[in-house]
Amino acid sequence: MSQETITQICSNAKILRLFNLTANAADLLQMAGSNTPSNDDFLLDVLERKVATRKERQLIIRQKLAKLPMNHDLDRYDYSRSNGLSVTQLKQLCELNWIDQCFNIMLTGPSGVGKTMIAADLCHDALLKWYKAYFRCMDDLLSMLRLKDLAASPARESKRLRNAQLIVIDDLMNFSFDREDGNRFFSFINYIYESTSLIITTNRSPAEWAKTLNDNVLATALLDRLLYKCQLIQLKGPSYRLRNRKTIF
Repeated sequence: MSQETITQICSNAKILRLFNLTANAADLLQMAGSNTPSNDDFLLDVLERKVATRKERQLIIRQKLAKLPMNHDLDRYDYSRSNGLSVTQLKQLCELNWIDQCFNIMLTGPSGVGKTMIAADLCHDALLKWYKAYFRCMDDLLSMLRLKDLAASPARESKRLRNAQLIVIDDLMNFSFDREDGNRFFSFINYIYESTSLIITTNRSPAEWAKTLNDNVLATALLDRLLYKCQLIQLKGPSYRLRNRKTIF
């Protein structure tokens, strides 16, 4: 195969956005010359490489949009501690069958017991299985809801989340809402609760939500939707961060 032919193949592959072929044309042709595959086997190999490259790029984009926190790897999770969630239960959650059933997970408990890490890892696992999954702190979610009708970027974010299959809402009810924010959040949950699974982490028990929202009726309506199909998991124990506190010495 002449260098001119390889250059023409790379040029055409670039136009067709077959970037894997563009970068590896010479190696692929040399491999084909050594192994003498049939035309259909060679074409299949080229297309499979293209699909693999595209999936890899898409996963990178999806992970970026998901906005996962840095610590979302359950390989670093301390399974030896008893915090109210057994290893068997955690593995069952990692199977993600509950997403297909549009089930919610609510992780409650004091700070440092692993709520955010568990939620983030489940979100990461969902991304690897090609679910539309996103991780959002409550403060960021409220900021989006306030601005979605005023600016393009929050509007795009709103559309993404409304079409999600899984949303993690971290630190829900950790601070008081005003009435407008409470109504915005309720409207958002009311729109997605039948089509989107939620993982909620919170330091507050559902019984305390009315006080946080300053509205018993709104809290009842919100809990009615969130708890309709929901596994409530109460985590307990000492703070992992305080037990493993770092020092500069």
